[in-house]
Amino acid sequence: MKRRDVLKAMAACSLPATLATAGDQPRQPLGLVIHSYAVRAARPLPPEFPPINDPLALVEQAATLGAAGVQTRIAVAGAAALDRLREAVAKRGMYLEGIVALPKDKADAPRFEAEVRAAKTVGAAVVRTVCLSGRRYEHFDSRDAFDEFVERSWQSLAVAEPLAARHHMRLAVENHKDWRIDEMLGWLKRLDSPWVGVCLDTGNSIALLEEPHAVVEAYAPWTMTTHLKDMGAAEYADGFLLAEVPLGEGFLDLPKIVATLRKHRPEVRLNLEMITRDPLRVPCLTDKYWATMGDVRAAELAEALRRVRAHAFEGELPVVSTLPHPRQLQREAGNIDRCLAYARKHLA
Repeated sequence: MKRRDVLKAMAACSLPATLATAGDQPRQPLGLVIHSYAVRAARPLPPEFPPINDPLALVEQAATLGAAGVQTRIAVAGAAALDRLREAVAKRGMYLEGIVALPKDKADAPRFEAEVRAAKTVGAAVVRTVCLSGRRYEHFDSRDAFDEFVERSWQSLAVAEPLAARHHMRLAVENHKDWRIDEMLGWLKRLDSPWVGVCLDTGNSIALLEEPHAVVEAYAPWTMTTHLKDMGAAEYADGFLLAEVPLGEGFLDLPKIVATLRKHRPEVRLNLEMITRDPLRVPCLTDKYWATMGDVRAAELAEALRRVRAHAFEGELPVVSTLPHPRQLQREAGNIDRCLAYARKHLA
């Protein structure tokens, strides 16, 4: 099938997340990404915060909040465990999206295919992945090192694409502070597959000096799933700080972002990724940052810094590492609640 034909078929058979219901209650327009529970996933928990690392536990937690679905890693498990997960999702009228790691090479293909097959078994139609788990400006010390990453990524995608196609699984690659727009669209067009697209993160590319709404416009036609977030920013000596903040409290125009996505891909799910953590440092005024960014024009740096100044976060950006662990858990739960309340009011 040609790419455009597959995309039309996907749009025709998919139900927007905003229309899903559970029982007699209107369903929240957002799903939840497991990374929204980074604090809860990291350390031993008090009884009032049950674990959510198991997909079934995450589904139960998301259901109590009225979330439309979840995006999480799905273990390669026995048939009975996968059946229980699929039934739990269906019972609650939710959706499930997977998270997988790209195959490192052909020898790693069986592992990747097993994860895709498990996701398919539990009813997922899309799995999210990344090419780089870290941040480009922290991970690489030279352009040559980045070019090696580009080639490794291409080899991984070339192995993954036919396996995703074999199982009719959409593989959504996140813009994970690794690719700038022209680079990511370059390999997407080169691959030219209806089964490989974008997991659009609405905040990540700001760290690569790209204007957030231009990022959405560029990736929307390729988007297969999302990490929806709002961002706060502030200057510091070596560049700027960037932090996830509850929806509506940052500088992103979220209704505009959602409208752009719905225009191009009305079937795409909106998944909340509200990571409760300290602000990230984007050291765009240091030599290390520019080791892989030599093609970026000075005007883009100037515009990025102007954008930070124009939308500087009021007060201090939230810091959580200094809080006791119970307070961090409370902050995380409260942030998610505030995001879901905003979505019900402004995005439904």
